Amino acid sequence: MNRTDATFLGAGIYSVSEAARLTKVPSARVRRWLQDYSFESQGRHRESKAVWIPQLPRIGGQLGLGFRDLLEIRFVDAFVRAGVTWPTVRKAAEKAADLLNATHPFSTFRFKTDGRLIFADVSGAIGDTSLLELTKSQHYFARIIRPYLRGIEFCSDEPVRWWPLGNRRCVVLDPQRAFGQPIIASRGVPTAVLAQAMHANGSTAQVARWFETDVNSVRDALDFEEHLAA
Repeated sequence: MNRTDATFLGAGIYSVSEAARLTKVPSARVRRWLQDYSFESQGRHRESKAVWIPQLPRIGGQLGLGFRDLLEIRFVDAFVRAGVTWPTVRKAAEKAADLLNATHPFSTFRFKTDGRLIFADVSGAIGDTSLLELTKSQHYFARIIRPYLRGIEFCSDEPVRWWPLGNRRCVVLDPQRAFGQPIIASRGVPTAVLAQAMHANGSTAQVARWFETDVNSVRDALDFEEHLAA
């Protein structure tokens, strides 16, 4: 096994379009967050650095994402949706990475408790008054991140699996299995394969027999794929 193979092993592998589909964050935004780029603003040439360094090296010259990148995208999107200004998100990512000693700090379990204080410190330092409620209210901060923590399984502080429909359902993204693609936990069958079979046949019982699984797994796979397509 060479070094590149070792880098991919257990990290999960996603293209930008796959990451956009799974997180519901537009591809263009994913690219901006994960790679350096230049732009013109008010007649001046400006440079924008990646918010964090991707897990994987480029694959065939294309930006590739790992499982931790996928989760980090979801949290950054949550803060942007909550009204956190972009300079604050960037500064918070830098400070959190340093304080928590993590390359992908927002998706660590420790960020659940330390994140509000990190944002409070950053927003005060750069004069961002838009975060007053977010940084002073633990309840409000928890309400923002709670939906994005739901279904994430941690080992110590590190996320190891994501159950996007909740851990009582069958769908899981596990970077140790099927390169992190959404699968049915019991059999490892990709949800997309089961959903395609359902659309072709229309019988959960028949599809379950074909793939040697149960009807609940087929239904969960279909629910998940329809949610992504919505």
